[in-house]
Amino acid sequence: MKTVQVLDKKFYLSISHEQIQVAITKVAEQMNEDLKNEDVIFLGILNGAFLFAADLFKQINFDTQISFLKVASYSGTSTSGTVKRLIGLNEDIENKTVVVLEDIIDSGITMEYLLKQLKGYDPKEIKIATLLFKPEAFVKDYNIDYIGMEIPNDFIVGYGLDYDGYGRNLKDIYTLLVE
Repeated sequence: MKTVQVLDKKFYLSISHEQIQVAITKVAEQMNEDLKNEDVIFLGILNGAFLFAADLFKQINFDTQISFLKVASYSGTSTSGTVKRLIGLNEDIENKTVVVLEDIIDSGITMEYLLKQLKGYDPKEIKIATLLFKPEAFVKDYNIDYIGMEIPNDFIVGYGLDYDGYGRNLKDIYTLLVE
C-alpha cells in the first residue's frame, strides 16, 4: 500500500492519477455534447478545483470562458459548517449558462451558498460539475449535473484537495489512514 505523510497525518493511495483523468474525460465528453450550443462560462472554485478545472478545460471543444471564485468552508479534516466568500465574481454572467466546477461536494453547504449568490446575477441556468461526490455526506437538496466519481465519506488529499493547505500538489488522491 502506497502511503504519504501530510503534516501529522498518514494517507494511503485511493484514486490514481489515471483514474482521475478517465473521470474528467467522461465529464468533458458529456459537457461537449450538452453545452455545445450554449453561451457558457465555467466558474472554478478555488483553491481545490484548480487542477480539475485546468484538466477539464483542456478537453472542452466549444468557445467558452473560465473564471474563478474563492470560498472556504474547511478547517483541518472537517467542514466548519460556514462559508466565507473571499474573492468575488468579476465577469458578467447574465443570460449565460454557468457551470460551477468544484473539486468535491460532500455536505453540499458550500455549493448551496454559491448557488444562492450566483442566482442573483440572473444567469440563464446554473449547472454543477464536481470531480468527486460523497453521497453519504450530502445533506442538501439540489441537482449535481456532472459527477466524475462517487467516493466514500472519508477525508482525502491530493489533486487540489488539501489538509490545512498542504497536499494539493499530489497527483493522486489519498485517503486518511485511520490507525
